[in-house]
Amino acid sequence: MENTLLSETIVFTKESVLTDYRVARMSRECSLLVRKEVFAGRAKFGIYGDGKELCQLALARAMKAGDFISGYYRDQTIVAAVGDMTWMQYFSQLYGHPDVNFDPHTGGRAMNNHHATRWLDEEGEWVDQTKLFNSAAGVSSTAGQMPRAVGLAYSSKLYRQLPNLQEISEKFTRNGSEVCFSTIGDASTSEGMFLECVNASGVLQIPLVMSVWDDGYGISVPSEYQTTKSSISKALAGYQRNEDGAGIEIFTVKAWDYVALMETYQKAATLAREYHIPSLIHVEEVTQQQGHSASGSHERYKSAKRLQFELDYDCNIKFREWILAEDLATEEELKSIDEEAVKEAKACQKAAWSAYMSSIKPEREDLLSLLYQAAAETENGAEVKKIAEELRKAINPIHHENVVAARKVLRVLRSEDSSAKQGLKKWLKQTDAANDKRFNSHQFSISKYSPLKVQAVQPEYDASSPIIDGREILNRNFDYLFSTNPRIFILGEDVGKIGDVNQTLAGLQDKFGELRVTDTGIREMTIVGQGIGAAMRGLRPIIEIQYLDYIFYPFATLSDDLACLQYRTVGGQKAPLIVRTRGHRLEGIWHSGSPMSVLLGGLKGIHLCVPRNMTQAAGMYNTLLNSDDPAIVIECLNGYRLKEKLPTNLHETRVALGMPEVIREGRDITIVTYGSMCRIVMEAARQLENMDISVEVIDVQTLMPFDISHSIVESIKKTNRVIFADEDMPGGASAYMMQQVLDEQNAYRYLDAKPVCMAAVPHRPAYSSDGDYFSKPNAENVVDTAYQLMSECYPIKFPAIY
Repeated sequence: MENTLLSETIVFTKESVLTDYRVARMSRECSLLVRKEVFAGRAKFGIYGDGKELCQLALARAMKAGDFISGYYRDQTIVAAVGDMTWMQYFSQLYGHPDVNFDPHTGGRAMNNHHATRWLDEEGEWVDQTKLFNSAAGVSSTAGQMPRAVGLAYSSKLYRQLPNLQEISEKFTRNGSEVCFSTIGDASTSEGMFLECVNASGVLQIPLVMSVWDDGYGISVPSEYQTTKSSISKALAGYQRNEDGAGIEIFTVKAWDYVALMETYQKAATLAREYHIPSLIHVEEVTQQQGHSASGSHERYKSAKRLQFELDYDCNIKFREWILAEDLATEEELKSIDEEAVKEAKACQKAAWSAYMSSIKPEREDLLSLLYQAAAETENGAEVKKIAEELRKAINPIHHENVVAARKVLRVLRSEDSSAKQGLKKWLKQTDAANDKRFNSHQFSISKYSPLKVQAVQPEYDASSPIIDGREILNRNFDYLFSTNPRIFILGEDVGKIGDVNQTLAGLQDKFGELRVTDTGIREMTIVGQGIGAAMRGLRPIIEIQYLDYIFYPFATLSDDLACLQYRTVGGQKAPLIVRTRGHRLEGIWHSGSPMSVLLGGLKGIHLCVPRNMTQAAGMYNTLLNSDDPAIVIECLNGYRLKEKLPTNLHETRVALGMPEVIREGRDITIVTYGSMCRIVMEAARQLENMDISVEVIDVQTLMPFDISHSIVESIKKTNRVIFADEDMPGGASAYMMQQVLDEQNAYRYLDAKPVCMAAVPHRPAYSSDGDYFSKPNAENVVDTAYQLMSECYPIKFPAIY
């Protein structure tokens, strides 16, 4: 047929080819404009996908509605080709437009080329993912997009193989046929998380297609310094599936070969979609026409020969040559498309810039009116007018410049009062609220499913309530949760066959099957990634990090991806993953960790639950599984075989996050603590009672959120003394709690003695029970610290002991 070509697997028509050519040309022109806008000062930084247009088009054409992209910051051609982004949105993101109507992907919170399909409506309800081409929110950190790609693909396996999921799968799957396409630059394949994901995908046999864009460099470092044999496909050859066993399919293809690219991606997509066989597509001879980014020039490190190669093998030029050679279009037709692309790209850029400036203009005009009014009403009019004129003449002023001008003028007017000053104060208050919404909102869920809206349900007991091991309480609660919610599954090291190292899951794999209670290899990064991806697809995973000390392995993924997901998508995406682990007290350097300061500083956006016993932990799981935020639950390592009374309403119990509990009332000293330290402090309180010192003990229950009702200050009003005790190193969680209570709750007003922080010694704990005793706070430390506080106030009644 005229203007139609039939390859081995694909029919190329003139219409389909020229559609692709238009997308490729448009993408290239937009890339060129990004660099210009950065150099012109209208954009802060630019990253672009030039040189990857053809391979990304091939990937896009292999996608079907319901599929996923887990990519990084060069995937513009893919999302444009599948209709998940307009080019005006592309430029709106470049300028940082903080309005999801213009940048629906990140609301200006991420630099350009970070794509995120909006999966949640304004009420926080899931939309139908099966009708979308889904982009999981992009991640800049190299290889950071890979772990959750494993989870996105793994979900298809669960949806296909777990029949009980069919009743809740309507918005999430079509019988597990969804493929996850991940993209990564060749240099980033040196990252451990990439290699871990390759291994995990081969073990799991999931519909994951991994694309490696190989342009020969990692910024300036050539591949011979990065990859064994200078080729990731050769280096990974041992993972190739063959008669020896399952693995991954490995393809190599040139970035400028349109036909081969299309055929390769169709083959890989079919293997994934139909048979859940993962693939790696090594796209070689990728070019970068403008270098790595707008921050530098590749002429500094590429040879003249390489630069000439990039000109000669520009994929768009090779595509053009192929179209002409196959007589699918004339020179005049292609030239017309080229010219249209230049015009349209410029029009989209101008429209995005105009919309961005127009969004700032009303605020600025209102402020200028107030500033000139203030200048007329004050004796310092010349100074105020100067500030106003500087703002008026500023080229392309942005939000913060308006605020800076308003604050400067209010400082000038600090000793005066006028209607203009009042107007400025009102303007600033309104603008601060607007900017808080623009730049600081959605760190946590604001939907009706927020865990902060879950009401506490206290455990109840009767005369027949048995006293059992704490591990049994968790086991019974997990059994109920798995029985009543088919979306829940748990995976991690040793959780299946042996029911985890502390037997809290004993017997559950036999009852619910290996896909609900799943043993994994020792690979914390992809365990977390499996959980994130599954949570993004409507499932309710609980993933286990065997010991808290090991949370450092997946920490980058927890911090860079999970913790900021809702924030960086302005509430467009969520992943209500529960990370289950255990810590505080056991034996030795690597099994006694309480690195709370690390978690508090690096995981803002994840709730941090620190139960003192297993009944409380069960209530926290019940709360979290009825809400839509991610959380970490740190169980007490030495609490699994301690006896607890079994509540009659165990499965209905709920712990309200951010609500401390007074576990012992007292009059003299308030001690604020959590987790395993609760038992130590309670023992100390009993000893202190014999010395006529009454201690009020408060268990904070959660560190994030922390005492949202400001109840701790009410205790300090009564006792006028406070100790903050925990097992983190000095300056960690104890200091965090003190800052929250003294700064946020103004508790310093009610203190009659200095506030005291008790923490572990500033090194990891030594092995053995003696090591635990001398490395971490013990009951004697608490007794002595509390006694010293009372001795300072009442030295006669409480004489020095030592």
